[in-house]
Amino acid sequence: MSATAPAQASAPKPRRARGAAESLATIVLGFESIVVFLGGLVIYGLRVLPEPIEPWWGIVAGSVVAVLMILTTRVTRYTWGIGIGWALQVVVGLGAFLVPALGLVALIFGTMYGYATIKGGALDRRNAQLAAAHPADHPLDDQPDKANGD
Repeated sequence: MSATAPAQASAPKPRRARGAAESLATIVLGFESIVVFLGGLVIYGLRVLPEPIEPWWGIVAGSVVAVLMILTTRVTRYTWGIGIGWALQVVVGLGAFLVPALGLVALIFGTMYGYATIKGGALDRRNAQLAAAHPADHPLDDQPDKANGD
């Protein structure tokens, strides 16, 4: 910026309102990504991959799935983003063929992801119905949330 140009003060953009399903699915996928990466290290350490495949591919696979989970957290606002999250749950479940303990991980996180997406979606629908029935009682989505300091 040059010294002659006036400084433009712009107000920060208000945050987009996030639904319960999006928020909860993001939390579950974020924490699960850590466990999946560690699962890749377990696959490497136990050397459970078939003989012609090098053991370090376990680390690569765990890292790739963990990064995909983190990237999926950015698109959980869309129905297809939730679907990608479900597909990743299946991938983690398939890891149980290599390390049976990954089946327990898939069961626990799959259950949490299912609860997050199903119950969160129900909460979002209920909140939308309440907002439609009583629009004066609910703040507009484009106004900043004072409780969060926005």
